[in-house]
Amino acid sequence: MAKGRGDFTDILVKKQILGPDQLSEAKNLQAATGAKLQDAIVKLGYATHEDVMSAVAEFHGMQFVDLTNVTIPASVVELVPESVARENVVLPLSQEAGALKIIISDPSDFDTLQKLQFILNKDITPVLAPREQIVEAINRHYGQTETESVDSMLQEFTDTQIDFTETEASANQGVDESDAPVVKLCNLIIQEAISLRASDIHVEPFADRIRIRYRIDGVLVERDSPPRRLLAPMISRLKIMGSIDISEKRRPQDGRIKMSVSGKHFDLRVSILPTNHGQSIVMRILDRTNIQLNIKDMGFSDEDYKRFQTIIKRPNGIFLVTGPTGSGKTTTLYGALNELNRPDRKIITAEDPVEYYLPGVNQTEVKHNIGLDFQRIIRAMLRQAPNIILVGEIRDQETAEIAVQASLTGHLVFSTLHTNDAPSAITRLQDIGVQPFLVASSVIAIMAQRLVRIICPKCKEPDKPPAAELRAAGLTPSQVNAGNFARGRGCNHCHHTGYRGRRGIFEMLRMNSAIREMTFNREPAQAIRRQARLLGMRTLLEDGVGKALAGLTTLEEVLSICHHDMDK
Repeated sequence: MAKGRGDFTDILVKKQILGPDQLSEAKNLQAATGAKLQDAIVKLGYATHEDVMSAVAEFHGMQFVDLTNVTIPASVVELVPESVARENVVLPLSQEAGALKIIISDPSDFDTLQKLQFILNKDITPVLAPREQIVEAINRHYGQTETESVDSMLQEFTDTQIDFTETEASANQGVDESDAPVVKLCNLIIQEAISLRASDIHVEPFADRIRIRYRIDGVLVERDSPPRRLLAPMISRLKIMGSIDISEKRRPQDGRIKMSVSGKHFDLRVSILPTNHGQSIVMRILDRTNIQLNIKDMGFSDEDYKRFQTIIKRPNGIFLVTGPTGSGKTTTLYGALNELNRPDRKIITAEDPVEYYLPGVNQTEVKHNIGLDFQRIIRAMLRQAPNIILVGEIRDQETAEIAVQASLTGHLVFSTLHTNDAPSAITRLQDIGVQPFLVASSVIAIMAQRLVRIICPKCKEPDKPPAAELRAAGLTPSQVNAGNFARGRGCNHCHHTGYRGRRGIFEMLRMNSAIREMTFNREPAQAIRRQARLLGMRTLLEDGVGKALAGLTTLEEVLSICHHDMDK
């Protein structure tokens, strides 16, 4: 059987997707790890899931289906209960002549097929698709039927009116916890959020319901409203997962949940705030694998990318990244550290809290309750003889002054600051209380950034923005004619939003003698801004409009993030 199963690789070799050497390498990996050959080939990056599954389907004489653009009619989806679909990772595709086409990911899994035939009492024709696509399609389709996906899960046990206090009591007495309905519900909410690429989960109590919202690409989307009586067990469960004191209900609390979902490790930062209807929970989802970012992928224009590279290679000085909360500052700095992280450099960070774990970097977390704050960490850090220091955020005069001293004594210091644009970071440091001559001599560059949503590649189509938007963006008629404006029509791939994923827009200010002089004389941010623009600084708006002209994002999105009047 194993011999026969390996033969789908012949098709990949014949199609020249895979070379014989690559095949033997994949087989060695398979032997070493015990993984499936399909997974080994994908893991080595020699073929995509789609290529491999298509070859497996061809070898087994089965139909292969790419689910990204397929919408399955609700009448067909209803034929398979959601619990069956999720448990077996299968999905109905269509019903023809009494036989039901079922999408599966493993053609050799005859047990599941027999079980489905028995449960559904229908003839079944298997069709192949990659497992990840099936999981995503399950979330998509069961979310679109009458009952929302988590709601249908709720339905299973709200009908029976289970007493949750009993369930929790029995769970604590050694009964298998994972079977408790509220445990399933909490896990499902987190899994669904991850599969929808959400960055946060908001669980908010109101008088008659609990509102659950996911932040996807920076925009909140409402998903489900479990009944109000589930609030106490849900909060208790999430607190247990995050090792938070259950008995404390009056004070804000913080914690961290570590989870593995389909083989990937996620950290969830949990924040709990008492409100007048009960405790409100926000969970920030941090994908540990996501941070291995290449700086080039962040959305830099070629010019800014070259500038960025030269700045982070400097031996000493302060490099500041500015922007509001959630504008990707930390990700940019981690990307820079990733690039600089070599065995011959010592990197230490002081963060509040540590968001991602970087191999080879000494990361320290601020702990206010024992007096371990930024100042104390930086002072101790300097005795550890680092080359590069990352300070999570400059919040006060003392932190700012120590960061400046560190940069002047031969260290490269990265940090963030909450200001709207790059030039106002200079005046902010002076407002905090740093002497102008110290700011002028230590800061080497400031970069302001925002995140804009990127048009979904699957439903992208040409577009003509309204005249008001063109005017607000300050575009000339010739620029408008040369532009490749586009817009997403909305499809399953982007959950009918027209956008999928985000990229940065940047404003890079490099210090030079003229700007140092202005800093020294305490000139206002607007004057520094004008000077920087004369020296070739592209503003956030210009960078965003450039990306809209290239058809990466829409003018509407750029204008909602940064306004034209900033430039005047």
